[in-house]
Amino acid sequence: MGNMGKLKHWLAANKAAQGGLLAAFILVTAGAVYGMDKSVVAFLLLLASLLLLYFTSFSNKIKWMAAGLLLIIIIPFATSGGSSYEAYMEVASQCGIYVAMALGLNIVVGFAGLLDMGFVAFFAVGAYTYGIFATGQANNFISGDMFPLSGGYFWIFILLGGFMAGIFGILLGLPVLRVKGDYLAIVTLGFGEIIRIIFNNLEKPVNITNGAMGLSSIQPPNLFGFQFTFPHQFYFIVLLILGVVIFAVRRLEYSRLGRSWKAVRENEIAAQSMGIPLIRTKLTAFAIGASFSGMMGVVFAAKQTFIDPTSFTLIESTTILVMVVLGGMGSVPGVILGASLVTILNLQVLTELTNWLNQLSSRGVIQVPDALSPSKMQRLIFGLILILVAVFRPNGLIRAKNRKVQLDQTDRSVKPNPISGQASGASSVNE
Repeated sequence: MGNMGKLKHWLAANKAAQGGLLAAFILVTAGAVYGMDKSVVAFLLLLASLLLLYFTSFSNKIKWMAAGLLLIIIIPFATSGGSSYEAYMEVASQCGIYVAMALGLNIVVGFAGLLDMGFVAFFAVGAYTYGIFATGQANNFISGDMFPLSGGYFWIFILLGGFMAGIFGILLGLPVLRVKGDYLAIVTLGFGEIIRIIFNNLEKPVNITNGAMGLSSIQPPNLFGFQFTFPHQFYFIVLLILGVVIFAVRRLEYSRLGRSWKAVRENEIAAQSMGIPLIRTKLTAFAIGASFSGMMGVVFAAKQTFIDPTSFTLIESTTILVMVVLGGMGSVPGVILGASLVTILNLQVLTELTNWLNQLSSRGVIQVPDALSPSKMQRLIFGLILILVAVFRPNGLIRAKNRKVQLDQTDRSVKPNPISGQASGASSVNE
């Protein structure tokens, strides 16, 4: 074993050393983010401390407490030191929104094995559920001039948006219960486009969604007179909902329902023969996954204060599916990592790379042909990164792991009887 191997072995066995190195890493990166006006690298390294925390050998309780400290106190404080505070918080908020949606899709695709290509439709349902009533649009079909509702109703609409998206998830699931594989993907893809087209054309005969013009001036959330308008304020709303979603998904994964989803994913016929109700199991997966997306749709509408059908296109559904596949289907930490990575790549890394190359081109340092301009190459670079990850990590960045169950002491003490060939203490079936 080389020196590097000995160092890894010593570090893996020494929790104090892990904690010290992690604390030093967080301190340095947080200080760099706080002291610099804008440093994408320092911000990304600070976020990477959450990934390093996951790979430490601490107990889950300590990991959750440390992650909470990082997300609630350290990251908001570190990013508040410069003029890029709101930009950092915008990226973090968008990460949280997409992580919650990816976790919802992971229930459908990763746990239940149902390929859904129209998942953004549930996001749109949640967004329009709040947007219609948080603007004057609802006055077109409800008399009394009671709208827009105040921002205080936002908290109720988080639940209502999740409920409405869940209903639409059931409506999608009912006609496609007998469809599997590629055919299911085509049907769900069509469902997503149908929802977008309906919202795009639902301006006549009664103007409900305002059609392609979208809904503007959506009321921001309000709590005891305090109005949420800036990204750093929405960050904590997203963080709260995301915490609930992660807790729910982790509890569902190892519940009887979660095991039923995985059984259906592996073999529907075998699952049904074991007494698992296929219809109820599939519909529950569609409904729960959709509800998480609908809740974040409400947050998205309130944060943007404007929504239109172009925000809910097929490319969004594809992006969310890529997050799940890239992170690792069926793996909760993998999906969180995949969603965060894709969101940061799209919102920050590739954007900053484009700006940097444009600056070099304008100064004459490099000459980039117009056909290969960075603004046109963002999707190509993004695609190449995804291909490389798919080639070298085919099971995802963090593959799904089955839960290990320790045998009881009584089970371990059962030994085979050398005379009868049965376990000692076990009675014969024919006795």
